[in-house]
Amino acid sequence: MARKFLYFIAFCVVLVIVAGFALTIWSKELTEIAFAPKGDFVAQDPLTGNAYQDPKMWISRPGMGSSDPARWRPASLGADKAPSQAAVFFIHPTSYLARDNWNAPLDDAASRSGAELFVRGLASPFNRSVDIWAPRYRQAAVGAFLTSGDNTANALDLAYADVAQAFEYFTSSIGPDQPIVLAGHSQGALHLKRLLAEKVANTPLADRIVAAYVVGWPISMERDLPAMGLPACATDNQTGCVLSWQSYAEPADPESLFDAYERGPTLGGEPLSPADTLCTNPLTGTIGGEADASANLGTLVPNGDFSSGELVPDAVPARCSADNLLLIGDPPEMGSAVLPGNNYHVYDIPLFWMNVREDFARRENAWLGVQSGAAQTAIAAPAQ
Repeated sequence: MARKFLYFIAFCVVLVIVAGFALTIWSKELTEIAFAPKGDFVAQDPLTGNAYQDPKMWISRPGMGSSDPARWRPASLGADKAPSQAAVFFIHPTSYLARDNWNAPLDDAASRSGAELFVRGLASPFNRSVDIWAPRYRQAAVGAFLTSGDNTANALDLAYADVAQAFEYFTSSIGPDQPIVLAGHSQGALHLKRLLAEKVANTPLADRIVAAYVVGWPISMERDLPAMGLPACATDNQTGCVLSWQSYAEPADPESLFDAYERGPTLGGEPLSPADTLCTNPLTGTIGGEADASANLGTLVPNGDFSSGELVPDAVPARCSADNLLLIGDPPEMGSAVLPGNNYHVYDIPLFWMNVREDFARRENAWLGVQSGAAQTAIAAPAQ
């Protein structure tokens, strides 16, 4: 456990770089020296066509029982009123910090351990579902986000190809009409953006999407959402829509984030703009706006070694700023992974753990209601 804790703290401290940020206490040059992978990207073979049939290729999947990190629940959480009928596909953020490769080897112990901890804390709000899938994949190294060019593009393409292959296995394994929830954080959210654009938009799968939680990576309202094929969630019970936010305490210093927008293009290739970035308020489930702490149903505050945590209601408020950051008021005590500039990126989901859980349940109920209504209409329609 001590070793896991050290790995966790290490990659949390630099996780902001994973989203394309430069640590404000270092120059860009020193950051690149410290984290950029050695040498050039080396092409790797695609995974075998049946790779994801192997249970070892999944951090979480049905049938794992108590060894499944996504099944973790806070001790104070009561029984769910009803299990979810939806299948959940979750893409974990970066946990590979080494400089030896542009992509994490699948057998790298440190990144595997880190990914499991991330799934435990970030996918667990969705465990009303007994059908959660979280693949292992050859994630791009943290240093791949410090530069642009062919090495970075190739590393991201390799990681995405694994995710896309896992998604195809996921969709072939669940029920043909089963509702789907998609979620990802940081690098996982970046791949989820592309997955929506290439594998879901304009396909029958789009009608089965309850919601897509694309958290911790910026989304352009004007350029990304049309390519992703889903609108932003404008109401708290809308389905087939996208939620996204990036959390900062106040006073927020997002200078490095906004600098990174120039290096983090939209799906169409254009630079990002703060004015065009989606900010969902997870306390209201709507675009923009604000809510005080009394609307927060439970923040997951971790214990000292991040092995567990407790739900604390009324912990933080949330409001979307003019430049579309999600501001959470005075810095809350969440542990040692707060990043420079009062950036709570690592805690994007834990800050609103219970609200995300309830948001999932509310949107699924709305989706099921629409399907039930459509079925009743079809039964009542006169024969032609």
